[in-house]
Amino acid sequence: MHTGATGAARFLYSPRQRDSILRMNPRGHPTAATGRIGPASAPVDEAQLVEALRGRSAAAFETLVRSYGGSMLAATRRLLRTEEDAHDALQDALLSAFRSIGSFQGDSRLSTWLHRIAINAALMKLRSRQCKPEQPIDELLPALTQEGATMYSASEWRTGEAMLQRRQLCEVMQRCIDRLPESYRTVLLLRDIEELDTEQTAQLLGLTPGAVKVRLHRARLGLRGLLEPHMREGSEP
Repeated sequence: MHTGATGAARFLYSPRQRDSILRMNPRGHPTAATGRIGPASAPVDEAQLVEALRGRSAAAFETLVRSYGGSMLAATRRLLRTEEDAHDALQDALLSAFRSIGSFQGDSRLSTWLHRIAINAALMKLRSRQCKPEQPIDELLPALTQEGATMYSASEWRTGEAMLQRRQLCEVMQRCIDRLPESYRTVLLLRDIEELDTEQTAQLLGLTPGAVKVRLHRARLGLRGLLEPHMREGSEP
């Protein structure tokens, strides 16, 4: 049995083979931009799959990619801004999963464990890209009255039902989230999109729980300020 990164790399296909698995479905057609990797797989016996992965089964690894690669790629895409970075993070996550499968204790579902690995890989990629100072979030926060209330009324926003009927809503939301400074955007995504709790987010980012709460609050305010022009009655998304 191979050990270490070199042995794992030999097991995990060549770069061209891995790229083919991740970008093509079983019939050889490119996958959709939604992050799915081929059609939905049959239910997986996680205990059997884990056992086979520990035995370095190539077929088990392909099953892992087919069954969980799509959701892992979707997670890396939400955190990273380019397809290249998202796929690179997925490759790193799959390699990490292979190398550490022996430590999987079964305390959570395999999918939950893999999701956490994908999030970690995406955060590592983010840190490697942060080479310039980020802009402060203050200029994105909504204006406040002397009493501390926002200067617009939530009642002026379109109803959620009406907005959900607009195909542009998701695109507007994504653009606004991407305008947040990275440190606030990351906290917002981890807490509100990936649904991690405060303690988990703090641990992943190396922050105190209090700092996570402050950043999340300011990120939500910033996002609200960015969305406000699109959400008012009579405005275009």
